[in-house]
Amino acid sequence: MRVLLIGAGGREHALAWKLAQSPLLTKLYVAPGNGGTSLVAENVALDPADHGAVVGWARANGIDFVVIGPDAPVVAGLGDEVRAAGIACFSPSKAAGQLEGSKGFTKALCDEMGIPTAAYRRFDAAEPALAYVRERGAPIVIKADGLALGKGVTVAMHIAAAEHAIRDCFGGAFGASGASVVIEDFLEGEEASFFVLCDGEHTLPLATAQDHKRAFDGDNGPNTGGMGAYSPAPVMTDELIAQTMAEIIEPTVRGMAARGTPYQGVLYAGLMLTREGPKLIEYNARFGDPETQVLMLRLDSDLLALLHATATGALAGMEARWRPEAALTTVLASKGYPGDYRKGTLLGPLPPDTADMVIFHAGTRREDGRLLSAGGRVLNVTALGASVADAKERADAAIAEIDWPEGFHRHDIGWRAILRERNARLDR
Repeated sequence: MRVLLIGAGGREHALAWKLAQSPLLTKLYVAPGNGGTSLVAENVALDPADHGAVVGWARANGIDFVVIGPDAPVVAGLGDEVRAAGIACFSPSKAAGQLEGSKGFTKALCDEMGIPTAAYRRFDAAEPALAYVRERGAPIVIKADGLALGKGVTVAMHIAAAEHAIRDCFGGAFGASGASVVIEDFLEGEEASFFVLCDGEHTLPLATAQDHKRAFDGDNGPNTGGMGAYSPAPVMTDELIAQTMAEIIEPTVRGMAARGTPYQGVLYAGLMLTREGPKLIEYNARFGDPETQVLMLRLDSDLLALLHATATGALAGMEARWRPEAALTTVLASKGYPGDYRKGTLLGPLPPDTADMVIFHAGTRREDGRLLSAGGRVLNVTALGASVADAKERADAAIAEIDWPEGFHRHDIGWRAILRERNARLDR
């Protein structure tokens, strides 16, 4: 099978790394790719926003299957145009992609299907939104309705912070994505991520993960696209997974099918585990980043077979096998991220990948034999271990070998799971 993977981040390197292991694969291309994907596939200089160029290149090069990684081309409907050209594609339709593209759309579906989520209101102007938060009080959550690179959500612990977030959205900080704002009640609990494949009718639960959104240790600093993650999420018990499937995932799939927009792709549910049970925070219509990095290291099944079955309505009877170890990834980012940062800084030689440690590239490029930074999040040092603590030790050891003074990383990825592991040992 000749496969074209769309994207350029750490998620895409992890997907390419796993796809390259499939016996079904004859050739793998990544567009546009990065300095890491070039090690396992052939990079192609295509702009994912130019749908005509992507479809034309895929036709001209005999592509059998297209896998779309990032959110923007999913929401823009690239998958629809690929399928219209007669090429199988792993991506929700543009209509189904609204589950990520519009938080208001998802909230309305939750209302319709009785899916547990936070109480909310949606606003198209600043003044009514400001009046609402003053009435409701803090803490409260402000969300830009559309895509905002993982940075359009503010958990405001004070009214002043909520007002600032609202003015940012309506003042153009997130472009058209902030033209509408969803304001939610604050939920108490612990967050977790849950991933499920869906072929429009059948579902296949994958795995759980937890990530760290804040830039600095102690979960401090601004929100980012993610500074690290680990899998599985110890807090997600088998009982909670079953409850999430019954109360959140399956009603979503039924509701989307009933609307005439069946969901085909990966459903990434961001959950808050409250005293009343799991509640949906939001959906993403693609694999997470950096969660994909830990999932791919743990996956013991053929990823290409799973994704193709999802895209072609053949998921029934498929299974996903997982390695028993825990996986953890730490993001190395350019100093200044998620604000202003330098590009083009030199990355020293990286330690070689091993059976239990892989470095996935995100914002990197190769030039004249040198590896250079090309983004905010640059590397994802990912490791397996008998526990989250063991995986972190391996990742930390690899990070210590990387010479990159222009970068920074969090030192406490996985702290909540490691604390649980330590307490469990003490309780024995």
